[in-house]
This record gives sequence, C-alpha cells and structure tokens, in this order.
Amino acid sequence: MDETEFWELIDATRQGADGDPEEQADLLVERLLGLDPDLVLDFARHFEARYNRACTWDLWGAAWVLLGGASDDAFDYFRCWLIGQGREVYEGAVHEPDSLAELLDDFDEELDGDGEELGYAADEAYEQLTGVVAPDLGIAPAPAEPSGTPIDLEDDRVLAARFPRLWERFGRD
Repeated sequence: MDETEFWELIDATRQGADGDPEEQADLLVERLLGLDPDLVLDFARHFEARYNRACTWDLWGAAWVLLGGASDDAFDYFRCWLIGQGREVYEGAVHEPDSLAELLDDFDEELDGDGEELGYAADEAYEQLTGVVAPDLGIAPAPAEPSGTPIDLEDDRVLAARFPRLWERFGRD
C-alpha cells in the first residue's frame, strides 16, 4: 500500500462516517478486512509514521486550544483524529498548526478531536484476519517527548500569541 492508497482509505471512511470518528474507525476496520494482512500492516505503518510525526509541541498547543486543554492521552487521541481528517488537514496542521483555524470547517468539542479508535483499527483488522496480534511494525517508536520548542500549555497568553488564528476562533474568552 502506498501513501495515496492510505489517504484514499482515510478519506473514504471519513466521508462514509459523516465525520464521526468512532463510525470512521468501524468503517476503516471493515475496509481493512477486505485486504491482505500484509496490506493491513502497510496501512498500520503509514498510520503510525504520521502519528509519530504529529508529536510536536506546536500541535499539542493547537490541540490544547481546540479542546480547552489536552492531557497526554487526549493529545494522543487528537493525533489519531487529525490523521482521520485526511491528507490536506493533516499536512496543513503538521506544517503550520495555527492553520487549523482555516482548515477545519466546524469543530465540536464533544465529537471532534478524539480519534482513539482510529488508532486501533489496523490492529483490530489484522487480528480478525489472522487470529494473532499484529507484529512489530519495524518503524521507530514515538518520541518520548514532543519535538520542537516546549510550550507552557497552562498560559493562555502564550497560547494566544503562538496560535493567534486558532485562539481567535476557538480560544477561551
């Protein structure tokens, strides 16, 4: 599976789920079940590489503004959700997290920002297909700390200055 096929699966399932991340995860598992197990592992490698790439202080800060706070786990689930938004949103956010202010049409704190189940879709499909747990993907593990310059996530002034467009649209008053 190449990168284009990976993003096509993400886009097709997002559209089929009308943006609901849990429904998207279910649809993704269904689609992956129609593939050879090796292709499911390829999908998992693409997903994991993008998940790791999105582990930056700037994206954590953006998630913090969007969600009104984001613990370690919430940031993990946010990165899964971000991948689920498709290539344009993902790449735009990784390149310039403040651009999420323009890239996201709507953002519902109750529904959006948490794609935990998306992160498990490939593992679930692989296990259903083979009866065994997916093997190690052979890629570097996630960094212990986000890359980039640390941000004081508790300081609204810092967040407003670092993410002015996001803060204007989604920040606290």
